[in-house]
Amino acid sequence: MLTPGTAAPLALDITTLVISGSCIAALLGLFLLSAWAQERIRALAWWGAAYLLGGFSVALWSVENLVSPPLPYGSANALLFLACAMIWSAARIFHGRNVVWAAMVAGPVIWLAACIMPELAQSTTLRIVLSSLIVSTYTFLTAAELWRERRKTVLRRWPAIFVPILHGAVFLLPIPLASLLPAERGIASLAGSWIAVFALESMLYVIGTAFIVLVLTKERTLRMQRDAAFTDELTGALNRRGFFAAAQKLLAQHARKGEPVSVLMFDLDHFKSINDRFGHPVGDEVLKLFAAITSSTMRSSDIFARFGGEELVALVPCAIGDAGIAAERVRSAFAGAAGMIAGCPVAATVSVGAAGAQVCADVVTLLGAADAALYRAKANGRNRVECMENETPITPAPSLAPAGAGETLAWHVDARSVPAAS
Repeated sequence: MLTPGTAAPLALDITTLVISGSCIAALLGLFLLSAWAQERIRALAWWGAAYLLGGFSVALWSVENLVSPPLPYGSANALLFLACAMIWSAARIFHGRNVVWAAMVAGPVIWLAACIMPELAQSTTLRIVLSSLIVSTYTFLTAAELWRERRKTVLRRWPAIFVPILHGAVFLLPIPLASLLPAERGIASLAGSWIAVFALESMLYVIGTAFIVLVLTKERTLRMQRDAAFTDELTGALNRRGFFAAAQKLLAQHARKGEPVSVLMFDLDHFKSINDRFGHPVGDEVLKLFAAITSSTMRSSDIFARFGGEELVALVPCAIGDAGIAAERVRSAFAGAAGMIAGCPVAATVSVGAAGAQVCADVVTLLGAADAALYRAKANGRNRVECMENETPITPAPSLAPAGAGETLAWHVDARSVPAAS
């Protein structure tokens, strides 16, 4: 009996926590499945199903004594471990990796096999240690998947890694405690006093993880929309908008360092004639082939885009000499691969104009010079590379109109103009 002025000790009712946790997990599972139905991101379906399975396993655990048999002993925990494994698999799917089915079912299978042994059935210590190891293993694997996909410039991803690590560490605590407490009586008292703490922590983990999942999904959706807005649908290269956005960042970095940059302007020779002779589907295949060859030939630091039609451009962070070599490599590879396309003798070629500057902060001026070099390549017989270089710094022009060869900037023909190899 409590006397006036005394406070009742705070106690966590295990039954209430179990019921609350089961309901919350089921509700979040349905919420994630609803998000999957809208976004059609496959990982959301796995996360939602894992939450529903986890909620069901908790409910089954509370009445396991009434349903085992006919269900095998330990079925509730096995389903809970499978839910943990599905959360790990969802993280893999979210980042484009395959499900490791053998590893996903390994935990539940090991648990069910161990439950057959009389030693485990009679030892509370062994059951706690084994279950803690299985839950922690899957939780740390989930954190590892998220860590492998970390973005150093996006610091807010750290909760997605920290939360599962903390959850796994909490579930590892009973293992060292079990080795310190005396025999079964000590671990039994630990189980009785800590099970409510584990239930509360798991409930918070489930809620926090669902929030993180939705944040990651939103970031993924926004990134996909942004990529779609900056990408040419036919070739998969950047479009004009994406090129200028990426070029602005690259030029700013190299201008601060005083490093040279160059622009390559590509134009497929007689492309209208290809469309007239073989049809637009074959013309599309020519464009896709050229984009694929250029992307595989150039460096990952180069910015490659399709401006429209048969006009494509690349910004390469190097001097004009190296840019000319890169352009010739693309020209030669395309001429060798475009003889026969879609069963048609297309024999497509490309003309390239290259322009470079020692220091450049205005890509529009550089594009104008590359365009002038491209016209000279066409005038000199096509299927060749022509280079122009400016040795003075290029600053942003007051107008966005492309600068031509007749501007006041001292563009000059580079001695390393590259004709088509015979």
